[in-house]
Order: sequence, then C-alpha cells, then structure tokens
Amino acid sequence: MTRPEISGPRATTTRLSRFVARCADLLIRRRRLLLVLCLAMTVAMGLSATRLRLDPGFNKMIPLQHPYMQVLGKYASTFSGANTVLVSLRWKGDGDIYNQAFMDKVRRATDEVFFIPGVDRARVFSLFTPNVRYTEVTEAGFRGDVVVPGRFSGSPEQLDQVRRNVARSGQIGRLVSNDLKSALIRAELREVDPVSGKALDYGEVARQLEKIRAGFAGPDVEVNVIGFAKLVGDVEEGIAGVMVFFALAFVVTALMLYGYTRSLRITLLALVVALLPVAWLLGLLPLLGYGIDPMSILVPFLIFSIGVSHAVQMTNAWKQEVVLGHDPVESARAAFCKLFIPGTVALLTNALGFMVIMRIEIEIVRELGITACLGVLLMILTNKVFLPLLLSYTRLEPGVVAAARVRAGRHGAFWDRFGRFARPGPALAVFGVSLALLAVGALQSRGLKVGDIGNGAPELRADSRYNRDSEKVVGQYNIGVDVLTVVVEPKGFDDACLHYPVMSAVERFEMNLRGVAGVQSVVSVPSLAKVVIGAYNEGNPRWEALPRNSEGLSQGAKAFDPDNGMNTSNCQAIQVLIYTANHEGATIAHIVKEIQRFIAADHTPNVAFRLGGGNIGVMAATNEAVEEAEVTMLLAIFGAITLLCLLTFRSWRAVLCIIVPLTLVSILCNALMARLGIGLKVSTLPVITLGVGVGVDYGIYLYERMQHQLRDEGQGLPQAFAEAMRQRGTAALFTAMTMCIGVGTWAFAALKFQADMGILLAFMFMVNLFGAVFLLPALASWLGVEEEERARAKGHGAGAPAHAGDMAAAGERALKSDAI
Repeated sequence: MTRPEISGPRATTTRLSRFVARCADLLIRRRRLLLVLCLAMTVAMGLSATRLRLDPGFNKMIPLQHPYMQVLGKYASTFSGANTVLVSLRWKGDGDIYNQAFMDKVRRATDEVFFIPGVDRARVFSLFTPNVRYTEVTEAGFRGDVVVPGRFSGSPEQLDQVRRNVARSGQIGRLVSNDLKSALIRAELREVDPVSGKALDYGEVARQLEKIRAGFAGPDVEVNVIGFAKLVGDVEEGIAGVMVFFALAFVVTALMLYGYTRSLRITLLALVVALLPVAWLLGLLPLLGYGIDPMSILVPFLIFSIGVSHAVQMTNAWKQEVVLGHDPVESARAAFCKLFIPGTVALLTNALGFMVIMRIEIEIVRELGITACLGVLLMILTNKVFLPLLLSYTRLEPGVVAAARVRAGRHGAFWDRFGRFARPGPALAVFGVSLALLAVGALQSRGLKVGDIGNGAPELRADSRYNRDSEKVVGQYNIGVDVLTVVVEPKGFDDACLHYPVMSAVERFEMNLRGVAGVQSVVSVPSLAKVVIGAYNEGNPRWEALPRNSEGLSQGAKAFDPDNGMNTSNCQAIQVLIYTANHEGATIAHIVKEIQRFIAADHTPNVAFRLGGGNIGVMAATNEAVEEAEVTMLLAIFGAITLLCLLTFRSWRAVLCIIVPLTLVSILCNALMARLGIGLKVSTLPVITLGVGVGVDYGIYLYERMQHQLRDEGQGLPQAFAEAMRQRGTAALFTAMTMCIGVGTWAFAALKFQADMGILLAFMFMVNLFGAVFLLPALASWLGVEEEERARAKGHGAGAPAHAGDMAAAGERALKSDAI
C-alpha cells in the first residue's frame, strides 16, 4: 500500500527508512495472519502462566562467587550457617521460666520446629535438644550432661535441677534470656529439604512457623518468630496488598488515558497492548524454568509502565494521521514508519540497561535482569508490531476527531512556549537551575549508604510484626540476631588448639574485636578454653589464661570438642563468632574494615583468618558486590546508550543532549535515597537502571522528532522543538504524570520496599521528563545542533520529493494536531 506524495519541503531517503517502509508494507499485507499468531501466542502464554510460582531462595540473595561466600560454602557442613530461624517463647506470668506449664510448651514447640520441612535436625538448639549440655568440675573431675534430663516430668526437683544446669551451661543470654523470662529455639534451614530432597518451600516454612505461634501463644506466653523464611512469608502475605495497589495504579492509568485520548477504543487498545508483554512474560518464565521471587514482584508492573509509555506514543501518532483525514490502515502504516526506529532504539536501550545489572553476581539480580530484559524485548513485538496492526482495524469516534481538530488550533501557542528553551538566552537560565540541582544532588548523594539502614527487616514497616519480634529478641538475649563468622585456618599443625601461637593469635583477634564499635560480643575457642582451665584451678580467675605449652593447653580440651561446633577435628579450622549490635551497612563496613586491618597487621606464621559467614557475612559480601557493581553498571549502561544513540543519530551532540539529563537525574535519585534513608542494595539498585531507561525513552522520542523537523522540514531549532513537543511531548507528559500518580500510591503500601520503590519511581518519572523537556533543548541550542542538521541536509543535496511511505517520519502536513 502506498500513500500520496506530500508537497512541501523535500525529504531524503535512507536505506534504513526504506527497510522500515518495506516492513510496514509486509505487516499490512499479512496483518490477519499476524494477528491470529498474536492471539494464539497470548492464549498459549496465558495457559503457561498458570504454572508460574513464587520462587524465593536464600542462596539467590547472596553473591556465591564472593570470597566470603566461598568460605561460607566450604564450611557449610561443619559450622553454623546464616539461614536460621529463631523462635522465642516468653513467659508473661509470675516468676521465671522454670515452671511446668512453660517448660512443657518449650518442649512441644521444640518438637514442632524439629519436624518443619527443610530444618537441619542436627542443628536445632533448645533447652530440650541433646546438643545443649552443661559441664562442671567436681572432685572426681569434669562431669557433664544434657541441660534437661531425659525423663523430665516438670516436678519441682527437676525444675530446680534444670535451673542449675542452665546456669552451668552458659546458655543464659543465648538460649535463655538475661531476665530468665524467655527461652529460645534456634534452627538452621537448608535450601534442599534433607528429608524429601526437594527444594525448600519458604512459604510453607513460614506457615508452619505461624502455626507454632498460634498454637503456643496465649495469655501467659508470647511467641516471637524471626528469620529469613519468616521474612519471606511476611512479604508473600503483603503481596496481596501489592496487587491492590497494582490494580489501583491500573485504574488510575485507565482513567487518565481516557481523559487524554477522549476515546474509549484507544484507551482499551493501549491498556490491552501494554498488558500483553506482561502476560507473555509471565507465561514464558515457567517454560524457561524460572519462577518469580517475592522481592521481584514489582517487575511486571514496571514492564506495564514502559508498555503504557510506548503504547501512548504509537496511538498518539496514529491519531494524528487520522485527524489529518487518512484512513486507519494508512495511518497505522505511517505511525509504524515514524516510531519503529526511535521506539525500538529506546526499548533496546532499556533491555541493555537490564542486561547490565546481570553483571552483579547475585542470582536474584540476574533473574530480575533476565525477567525485565525479556519483558522489554517482547514489547518490541507487542507495541511496535501488533499495536499498529490492531490500530489498522480501529475506527476513531467522529466526535474525537472533531474535538482534536478544534484543540489543535487552540493549543498551538501553548506548545510554542516550549520552543523558547531552545534559545541561548533562556537556555542559560535552565543551565543555572540544572547546575544548582547538580550541586545540591552531589552534596546530598554523599550521604547515600550501601546496605540496610536501621534495625529489623528494611523490606517491612518499622511497626510490622516481624520487626517488633526482632526488636524483642535482640533486647532479651546477649547474642542478638546478627552474627559474623571468621574462620581461622592453621597450617601444618597436628592439633592446632594445643599450640600456643595459634591460640594466642585467635585470642588477640578476639580481644581486638571486643573493642570495635558495633560489636556486641565475641565467642571463640580460646575464651571458652580459659574458662575450662580456670575451672581446673578452683575457679580462680587468675588462672583463666592461656598456658604457653601444649600440656597446659590440654587442660582446656573440653573447649576443643568438635561437638561444640566451634572447631573441626584437630582444630584444622576454628570458628570465631562476632555478634553485632545491628546489621546496618555502615556498621558492617566498619567491622569488616577493622577485621581486615588486624589481618594485615598480624603476622603469625601459618595462621590465616578468613571472612566470613553468618548473616552479617552474607550482608557484607552482598554490600561489597553492590558497591563494586554500581559504578561499573552505570558506566556500562551509559556506554550502551551512547553507542545506540550514535548509531541512530550519527551525532555526538545528540548523545550529549540525551545523556546529560540522565546523568543529572541519576545523581538526584541518589540524593533522594540518602535523604529518605533508603540504602543502596540489591532491591534498590535496579531502580536506577529503570530510571535511566525511562529517561532515554523521553529523550530519544523528542530528539528524533526535533532532528526530523530540522533536517527535513528546514525549521529553526525553537520551532522544531515546539513541533516535537506537539507531536511527541504530549504523550511523554501524559505518561510521566500517569505513572507518577500510579506508583505514587505505593507510598501507602504495607511493604516498605514497595513504598520506597513507589517514591523513587514517581520521582524519576517526573524528573526525567523535566530533563528531556527543558535541559535537552537548552543543550541543543548551545551545542550547535541546528547548524549541524542544516549542514547535513545540504550535504544530502536537493533531490526529488521522497515518497511519504519511504520515510520514518515524512514531511509535515499543513494541519497539525496535538491529539489531545
């Protein structure tokens, strides 16, 4: 199908534009077949999406290739891991925990935890487990036994015995609270259920833990439950609220889209096509063997947001053609030719941005990158191919056409005002404001922290039940819930614990860490051995020291027993447990820095200190991976944008006009995160990528139209940018406002990480738009874009008028429309 030639300024043809025109002709000829394939694809992906499942995992959250995690994996079967569950029962009645009713509940709760799927039963610790023992010195030597007798009946005599055993065992502050009002059950989880051999279902574990809470909580007993599995369960519960806010954002988008287009047909069409890549993506994930992590639940809506942006641009271009009097098929073809190149480049840039975050060696981030990248690539098919085909069958309501023509003339002066920012004088004012924002943003962004900020789980509100439980557990026990493990590896010793240089090095390390800010307590083999050695000498504290020979050290052999979980056989590896006051990123970084400083200064031969395990070790590795990847990621994404813009526009000036606003927005986003107390971590880093991608969409669409008006229509820069705003800026303004309001409602979500994402995304949607609308034309006016395009137009020469269908954006017609 061809269109009549257009009189007026002459346009030049290119190989790419001719290729796009031939593709448009082919799509129109085969539109029925393609629409049938689209429908079949949608049905197939919809059926496949019914098999999609939530797929959380502890190992997915950590950088397994990081040196710290290599140490954690090496000793995973020997020392305590980081994936733990803590169940604390607190007695609210008179007296302390040593009463029959409470102890019976602790025993039964221990049994319940023991049989939860995925629990490593050898690593369940409670007053009622056989691995919790006491040791005492008697006239006959050392004597030890389990803390709670095997035939415990709860009699007063046995309760007194348990009280004494607990005091001897050293479990006060660990499994028994300091005020003797609470008892703790600690269990470790495995990614694969040791019994069934299946992958651990964290949602089921969380439900089992809630059953324990419901079964044992009462007027006299309070139950607190924390741990990664419980956190995942609470996030999954909050997903219902996430869906409510998604629905609210969808309704807001639909209403505003209808108010923008004044056409029910276009509104429904744009929404359906924006949902298509989401549906296809959700159906494609099970086929690729992926689920969706609760922490990545926002990705589908982000895909929908980008889809709305591009759908509005396409329907807006089609509507302009219809208002000019062309039939729907011809208008659909013209809209495809105009927007396929800039739209595809923008989407490819988005896809590259999500591919870049896969450089972070954390599985959940890579899955998020794959998911988002697939969604954006699918959008090329749905928004750039199938949407024009659907539009070719759409008839615009007559009243909408008439109203659009009236508004075209009435609003023409409004869009001309935007052209002023493409003049050198007003551009200086824009530069002044931008430099002021840059200075403020750079200053504020220095306060951006890597990692968590505050106590508890940052994914949840401070007043959530999980965070209240965490606060209570931390306040009742000495060990806290945050622990960093350092493994000491002696080399060349038959029994390293009997060699004074080894034990002395570990002791110095422990004493050094005790004085570090943020460290709550430290437990190591030498400290335990000194207690045993002192006990051998009538408990005299003067004897609680490390002898300098093997014979003297052998007195502390009870502390070297591998069953204690602090060292391996023959002390070939010794564990040091460092309990921290919190898990804030700054605290972790400070402690790790002090550990590394000690390691660098200590020169004990054949003794190596290896970080690290525990949940703090995992967080340290994750924070370091994120911090290292941030600069690399931004350089890579801006490099990808630069390359694509150079290939598309063949101008370094175009690159600067698009890149500079994005850079400013990235700095301002970091400043906002610092101001709001949002740390840079796995869940927030992708937002920066998304913000850059959305900003690229605005910039590419506006610059492409401005370049066309300069080169092919012979307009001046102010007039060209005003025309770009009339044709492309209306859709960009609408999209930014709609998405800003839609995601802005997330600020009231129960899940804090959703609220944080909503605030950041709303900010980036609007600020990216301001950058494209104000800073882009100001840069173009001072970089000489107009002169460059005029020179290129002269270089191509004056040829015969090009066929309108041969150009991605043909010559402008006499009647203009803003399509509002």
